[in-house]
Amino acid sequence: MRILARFHAYPPRHNAGAEWAAHSLLRELAAHGHEVEVWLSEVTGSRHPFDLDGVRVIPQTTHNAFAAAVRKGGVVVSHLENVRNAASAARGWGKPLVVLCHNTFPATFRAIGSGTTALAVYNSEWMAQEADRFWEINPKAVRPLREIVVRPPVRAADYRTTPGDRITLINLHLNKGADLFWKLAELMPERQFLAVRGSYGEQDVREMPNVEVIDNVPGADMARLVYGRTRILLMPSEYESWGRTAVEACASGIPVIANPTRGLEESLGDAGIFVDRSDVDGWRRAIEALDDADAYKKASAAAKKRSRQLDPAADLAVWREAIEAL
Repeated sequence: MRILARFHAYPPRHNAGAEWAAHSLLRELAAHGHEVEVWLSEVTGSRHPFDLDGVRVIPQTTHNAFAAAVRKGGVVVSHLENVRNAASAARGWGKPLVVLCHNTFPATFRAIGSGTTALAVYNSEWMAQEADRFWEINPKAVRPLREIVVRPPVRAADYRTTPGDRITLINLHLNKGADLFWKLAELMPERQFLAVRGSYGEQDVREMPNVEVIDNVPGADMARLVYGRTRILLMPSEYESWGRTAVEACASGIPVIANPTRGLEESLGDAGIFVDRSDVDGWRRAIEALDDADAYKKASAAAKKRSRQLDPAADLAVWREAIEAL
């Protein structure tokens, strides 16, 4: 089967949770013999096509070029801002449209419901519930022919390593909790912190003697460059529909302290250490509590257990069956 994906950017040049989740799904199809192409709408580095885990990536393509490819046949997959663009090509040529949903914002559901969508893929149970509410209160929207939940696939072996000694934040964006991160680093000068630049949004980069800031890291290097240096992962995000990096950290038994968004509560389950992002002193106490060897060992064991519970095999099988049914 031919799969044509329409995205704005893609790994390894663009490293965000939505893109790595999408790649995890597409490489599963490629591994099972399907022809998978990703047609990018933005310029991201090289203009030359390349292959990543069996997925063919074609940079900087116009809508007309993509639509011409769709006309020749295949299943169309898209997400985020490219859904309407991809939908016009898929619906125009009568091809099945698949939408990967990474957030619960109304614009996401409106794009899906603007016409016939063969398959909507939600990344969490709570997102599926939010979608259900949207369809109920927007009867003029066209509900997808099929809806499934596929949690962002994280293969533990890709991220498993021996934890390090740093307190880490990934993505220095305000909404990801950059301001809280810097407050904690200032309050705890005896601790070593690690900050990883995000792949999108304005980054709050400062200079502090106990903080090391590194550039954005491709997913394939996260174990070596980030998790192998991390003792505790901070996720004080204002919004997370799921929280992929939290699950990646769990693969190595790294405790995660998180703001209780609905996505993080679902992804981390009992393994999460939840503190409201407005409670700076609560975050400091949560970090200090993990100085106790027994407390850290217990939190680490809970993280590893959660990683095993989130083995992606079953979800990937649901995804593959849904695509092949088209």
